[in-house]
Amino acid sequence: MSENSSNGGLSRRRFLKLGTGVTAVGGMALGGWGLTEIIVDKGPTRSWHKSVCRYCGTGCGIMVGMHGKKVTRIRGDLEAHNKGVICIKGNMLAELTQLQNRATKPKIRKNGKLEEASWNEVMSLITEKFKSAIDQHGPNSVAYYGSGQLLIEESYTANKLFKAGFGTNNVDGNPRLCMASAAVGYTQTFGKDEPPGGYDDIDHAECFFLIGSNTYECHPPLWERIMIRKKSNPNVKIICVDPRKTMTAKKADIHLPVVPGTDMLLLNAMAYEIVRNEWYDPEFLVEHIKFSDGKRTVTFEDYAKFLEDYTPQKVAGTLGLTPRQIEEVAYEFASSKATLSMWTMGINQRSQGVFLNNTLNSLHLLSQQICRPGASPLSLTGQSNACGGVRDTGSLSHILPNGRLVANEKHRNEVEELWGVPKGTIAPKPGLDAVNLFRAMNDERVKAAIIMCTNPAQSMPNLKPVKEGLDKCFLVVADVFEDTETAKHADVFLPAALWIEKEGVYGQSERRYQLIEKLLDPPGEAKSDFDILVDFANRMGYGNLIAYKTPEEAWDEYRKFSAASYYNFEGMTRARLRKERGLQWPCPTEDHPGTERRYMKGDPFVKAGKDIQFYGKPDDKAIIFLRPYIPSNEQLSESSPMHLTTGRVVEQWHTGTMTDKIPSLSKGSGPGVFYLNPQDAQNMGIKDGDKIEVSSRYGSIIAKVKISDHETKGVVFASFYDPKFLVNEVVADNFDPVSKEPEYKVTAVSVKKVVEVEKL
Repeated sequence: MSENSSNGGLSRRRFLKLGTGVTAVGGMALGGWGLTEIIVDKGPTRSWHKSVCRYCGTGCGIMVGMHGKKVTRIRGDLEAHNKGVICIKGNMLAELTQLQNRATKPKIRKNGKLEEASWNEVMSLITEKFKSAIDQHGPNSVAYYGSGQLLIEESYTANKLFKAGFGTNNVDGNPRLCMASAAVGYTQTFGKDEPPGGYDDIDHAECFFLIGSNTYECHPPLWERIMIRKKSNPNVKIICVDPRKTMTAKKADIHLPVVPGTDMLLLNAMAYEIVRNEWYDPEFLVEHIKFSDGKRTVTFEDYAKFLEDYTPQKVAGTLGLTPRQIEEVAYEFASSKATLSMWTMGINQRSQGVFLNNTLNSLHLLSQQICRPGASPLSLTGQSNACGGVRDTGSLSHILPNGRLVANEKHRNEVEELWGVPKGTIAPKPGLDAVNLFRAMNDERVKAAIIMCTNPAQSMPNLKPVKEGLDKCFLVVADVFEDTETAKHADVFLPAALWIEKEGVYGQSERRYQLIEKLLDPPGEAKSDFDILVDFANRMGYGNLIAYKTPEEAWDEYRKFSAASYYNFEGMTRARLRKERGLQWPCPTEDHPGTERRYMKGDPFVKAGKDIQFYGKPDDKAIIFLRPYIPSNEQLSESSPMHLTTGRVVEQWHTGTMTDKIPSLSKGSGPGVFYLNPQDAQNMGIKDGDKIEVSSRYGSIIAKVKISDHETKGVVFASFYDPKFLVNEVVADNFDPVSKEPEYKVTAVSVKKVVEVEKL
């Protein structure tokens, strides 16, 4: 393609040049990310089909343009919640469907090399190994590690097979790494998981409190919507809390560059200011709130006394802020007509992730910034179906579908009855979370495992023992490409269908479920993960348990299952989802429009005559928690004087297994590098393009460095999409004690310039 496309627009290459890697375009309201629509044109288009983007948890509606059996163009769906706006990655989905070197045949490792085999041969081997492990070592010797990228019907099937069939709760996956703390935080505060509000709140908010979220680069369509809101209302304020001076921070009205790992001090100090200045409604607190120290109910006076340890004057120095900055953001948060908090990995991926989520929810409850348009705590999700496919289906080791807990006997019995299995079938003890699952592979407690649609050999923290564990276990990997870091360890590799090569439902951050219809056949002998799991269930002797044979039949079972919960989406029939641009649960009947905001009038579970009801709790009261600041284990020292934090860049998604194969995106991001503040670089004699060695107690990695004023002094940043730059070998595997989510954002490291000796 030439620099100018045939329709007079910009070519992808020219667009990336103008955007300096795409980032210069994002933030221009009413025409920023939307400009990407003019740059992707893969040929004539004869038909358009409604679908959903493959990548992040924004869940953008898209239109797929096709000519015969080929995807020719992608554009944003004007009728969907994103109103036609999609990011550069989504707009290049057409190229994803045309990538070469797809995995097309199942393989078995023989003599150290993966060799082609028949489906019957590979499935027979998998069945033999799993049956042998269960017979000899018990059900907890096997495990399933899934993904927030799988369809709901796929995760639901895997979860049901392992927990109600094999009798093990060793079901976990990549969403443990990104949103487990948000899920636990919502559940502890409100009694049920998932946000009370949604994206519509962006159109009503007057204060955006963005903390631990580089929305500009990681959720671009939502950033565009924020910019449109700000452009329409001069009173709108954007507050960004982030150690880095990201593009989000640069566009914000207020940027608080807190020291990594200290956010809890800020949130408690804001709560102190709200209480001190009486920016709360006593009647609301009495009617709808109770206070807890995590063990027992306490009084409001106890809460106020607890906050006295977190005055702005006491905590500002540790935070790296001034008391006045804290006082200002507390005022903006509490006094706004409507405050919307948005956060993601910078809050969740922390050793205090649950406490931070609790406290963000508490700030909204304390200041009554909740249960009205624009006022809500809204966690954002990293993967396309982590909410619907994992949190809602209960596909983590400690939970069961629709907000139930493994450790709760009543909940287990409810699920056993709904699944038609004898009481006592589901094991009472939670299974292994992600970090401990790979540790159990390493010490050979887990003998056989299936990994589907994710790449833990690149995405897990402290990678060295993870990869050792993968080699000790009989490992089955199902994926679209055979060249992933995880596939290198597979004993059996299964070629999987991609995105629109199969049918199923995605559910994203705002409880919206959307249908992806099958538009292409998978290449060669590749199969959907759903078909693989159903076949596996039959071979293992659980054909009666997994009685459905199509995704639509699985969906019908699951939506009827949901009717016995506050998640009730029984009204979301396949026919409705084919027609609608998604529906938000609760949606109990086929004529129900879906629910934009929970716990307030309009929610089908709020009793008539009540304006607000936090029905997830037995007493209809949400909880404000007294959560202390506990410093991370990753404290700076003379030997490790800097913090390493990781995240994403706009052109790449997750471990780059898809986006980094698309030439325009790969060129836009370039290879993985470290980023360093100019002052730190000067002090260490480091120049742009030099190689540096970054070391922690977990490992060491050498790579090139870019000097950037986006970085805060004392902080090194890196993204993890490049398999030639495995930064997670250095990252700490500390985790939150409740959610078990790892603390990717805070690792103490040393940095030194690598002096290369010239060869004579």
